Amino acid sequence: MFHKFLLTLLFLSSSLFYSIAQTVTSQVPKPEREFRAAWVATVANINWPSKPGLSVQQQQDEAIALLDMLKKNNFNAVIFQVRPQADALYKSKLEPWSYFLSGVQGQAPKPFYDPLEFWVEAAHERGLELHVWLNPYRAHHISGGQPSESSVVKKHPELVYKLKQGYWWFDPAKKGTQDLSAEVVKDIVKRYDIDGVHFDDYFYPYAEYNGGEDFPDADSYAEYQKNGGQLSRGDWRREQVNVFIQRVYKIIKDEKKYVKFGISPFGIWRPGFPESIKGFDQYDKLYADAKLWLNEGWIDYFMPQLYWQVNNIPQSFPVLLGWWQSENIKQRHLWPGMNSGIGGGEKNSDEIINQIMITRGILPKSPGAAHWSIAALTTHESLRNDLLKGPYKNEALVPASPWLDNEKPLSPKVDTEDRAADLYIKWKPANKRDDFKYIVYTNYGGKWNYTILNYKSRFLLVPKYGFADAAKLIKQNLQGIAVTAIDRTGNESVMEVVNVAERIENP
Repeated sequence: MFHKFLLTLLFLSSSLFYSIAQTVTSQVPKPEREFRAAWVATVANINWPSKPGLSVQQQQDEAIALLDMLKKNNFNAVIFQVRPQADALYKSKLEPWSYFLSGVQGQAPKPFYDPLEFWVEAAHERGLELHVWLNPYRAHHISGGQPSESSVVKKHPELVYKLKQGYWWFDPAKKGTQDLSAEVVKDIVKRYDIDGVHFDDYFYPYAEYNGGEDFPDADSYAEYQKNGGQLSRGDWRREQVNVFIQRVYKIIKDEKKYVKFGISPFGIWRPGFPESIKGFDQYDKLYADAKLWLNEGWIDYFMPQLYWQVNNIPQSFPVLLGWWQSENIKQRHLWPGMNSGIGGGEKNSDEIINQIMITRGILPKSPGAAHWSIAALTTHESLRNDLLKGPYKNEALVPASPWLDNEKPLSPKVDTEDRAADLYIKWKPANKRDDFKYIVYTNYGGKWNYTILNYKSRFLLVPKYGFADAAKLIKQNLQGIAVTAIDRTGNESVMEVVNVAERIENP
């Protein structure tokens, strides 16, 4: 008889807890989802390191300051340039160490460290995704010193041309070009714990780099025609880039499916698309058919550089964003690049905030944007503050990528310890390799809030009560706790709900 009573009691208790868990789950608000990134340019030491030849400690201190600033201001991603001129800000067997680190191309940091490895770990510790930014076709920059013996300019002169402005540029039609750049991507994805691979707007070079003259690939095109090629020179150039983009996407997914591939092309596809738009024609000048890449879904996120203001009619930010979204038939992430470098002050902050709100309106299922560049945020305190007290007031998760993975991760195993006025929440991951972040939800006085924690986190100490009104010292008891795991593609686990009623009766 006693056993039956005990079983009945256990059943009622579990049923009651299940009911509480169901109620908690239905009431908890979802965390904000928005991609919030900033570019960190290393070419010409634009953003990092501040100049070549800094000590390792100085380089690391500068990196930490930038990442701390992003974390403090509720950003969740950084786009870090690691291949500025066919060289490397990481240990590579394929290309030399970057000039922009030491001032000598091919010279490793002393004492040795791997900058990319350092940036990845530091970013992840702060809950930031790290996307590596590569330039697939720029072989040498005018600010990059003299090409070393290990430079592609010296090792593979058959792949590059020297342009009249002093740049060296890969021939995108050469098989050797495509093979090398593809191998660089594969090497990075395989060896580093990155979250994304990113290309910007440099495909065939801007005409001014060659004194306004056409790209000097006549021999390559003649060879193509000799072998029976029928495409016009422009279509042939675009096809070389198209083939490469598809190849890179496949390479990334074959190595690590969760690593996102993003491209940040010039913001206008062609003048007249849409009708009111005027300006540079990337399709005809850079031979970048960016609309095709978006239409075909050869990318995971698309980041057109919409560096114009809302009321700039020939290149209006919302008009262009709306048009790109109409071309987003595969429903990939569309996160525009914004020119935050216009500065601080009320007028400029208002412009950037308006652009963020426009992205939220046009892209409600997957809002987000990237700021060019991180210098705008470090330089203009007023812009940082206005973003933090405005659209970036709350922490946000990166929107999920369901075409890559839509399976929820396993829920963490949660326990608590009573510690006087506090409750110690601790958890164990069900699948450590799958988890990228954790969320702890807390309910005080019926109001839920959340804290986003990094992949290393295993505990959080929370008070048993808060204050509804700090001035009047009105207490609000801790009424509920829930913990979830977030995987590498942004999926959230089922909530692991903890019944804390017996622990907060007398806080």
